[in-house]
Amino acid sequence: KDEGMAELLPACNTVILDEAHQLPETATLFFGQSFSTGQVLDLTRDMLTEGVAAAPDMRELPDAARKLDRAARDLRLSVPGKEARVPAQALQRDDKFSEALAGMHKALLAALNILKLAEGRSEGLAKAAERAEALQDRLARWVDDDYEDQVRWVETFTHALALHATPLSVADPFRRELEGRPRAWIFTSATLAVNKDFAHYQGQMGLEESQCVAWDSPFDYASNGLFYLPRVLPEPNSPEHTRAVIEQALPVLRASGGRAFLLFTTLRAMRQAQALLSESFKSQGFDFPLLMQGEGTRSELLERFRALGNAVLLASASFWEGVDVRGEALSLVVIDKLPFAPPDDPVMQARLDSLRKQGGNPFMEYQLPQAAIALKQGAGRLIRDERDRGVLMICDPRLVTKGYGKSLVASLPPMRRTRDLSAVEAFFAQEAVV
Repeated sequence: KDEGMAELLPACNTVILDEAHQLPETATLFFGQSFSTGQVLDLTRDMLTEGVAAAPDMRELPDAARKLDRAARDLRLSVPGKEARVPAQALQRDDKFSEALAGMHKALLAALNILKLAEGRSEGLAKAAERAEALQDRLARWVDDDYEDQVRWVETFTHALALHATPLSVADPFRRELEGRPRAWIFTSATLAVNKDFAHYQGQMGLEESQCVAWDSPFDYASNGLFYLPRVLPEPNSPEHTRAVIEQALPVLRASGGRAFLLFTTLRAMRQAQALLSESFKSQGFDFPLLMQGEGTRSELLERFRALGNAVLLASASFWEGVDVRGEALSLVVIDKLPFAPPDDPVMQARLDSLRKQGGNPFMEYQLPQAAIALKQGAGRLIRDERDRGVLMICDPRLVTKGYGKSLVASLPPMRRTRDLSAVEAFFAQEAVV
């Protein structure tokens, strides 16, 4: 809309946004800016292909493409690490990064100038010129650190690097979007509120004046669900935590006959758990198929999980929400620890610092509500219709050892609670009788 293109939404009086808990992250991406070496490498490949087809006489074109390719690879190599997120400030005094950034700027500008000369040769070269100009603009804006209320950071992948400028808050720009059109807006989701309080979401999205209503779930959680917190668990930051989770989960898996999701807050813990479970299944004679995120697409894994009927699926972030397995195939959800966002994430750290400077309490006002919403999402995988039954097992002692644990428990579905394995075994035995 800002670029004069057609309206995304047709003329209407009401807009309804379902799964609106995803909107803060989506809006953050939308209002932010990103530049990646992957985009640059795609551009260089197209420059070479189009140059051969439409401008074989322009030797400057492949030369510029090769120099741009080299600049992109140099920029990636200037920041060590396969998967890392680094605040821009941490790299300001890094000569290698600064030189690579300057080299990228120079190579991209040279490629843009050549493409401008060649854009009349073909539609493909004209499109490449547009992309080069857009990339040059994003890079120049990122280098110019005069970003108001935004945090600049660098993200590295195995073969790529991205420069991000992310807004600390999307409340003001999103509010302006809403005020720009006189229509009603409805935001709906099962996880907008924290213990029936919408203040956190309203603050994130600039919806402080909105009307809020919460309804109880139609599911009979008291009869069909059981929340189990094992008694003996190490602290979640302990090196022995994942092993303890598996040790505590094995008798529950025996009682449930598999049919379980094991959800982890990190990929490292998920992979460690897979190795431990594989070994334990062999030694204890369990014949439950073991599936793990990454062994196929999400839809493929879910199809296999449903078809097998007694599988155990290990997963991380992408399975915490938007996954619907109804019926007996899923009767146990195990969550390894409370899903607090990583404290070293540059955007998270900048938002916490901003709240702290304003005199707020970052943990209570941001980290805790975010964790409560994420925990509700994970717990929500268990009961998907009126006839579903199952056990939710959370392996984090902070639910009882920390003062904030009560508020997190209160945000969960109203299931019966137990700390005794015998109650879990009795629950599944009753299911077998029924």
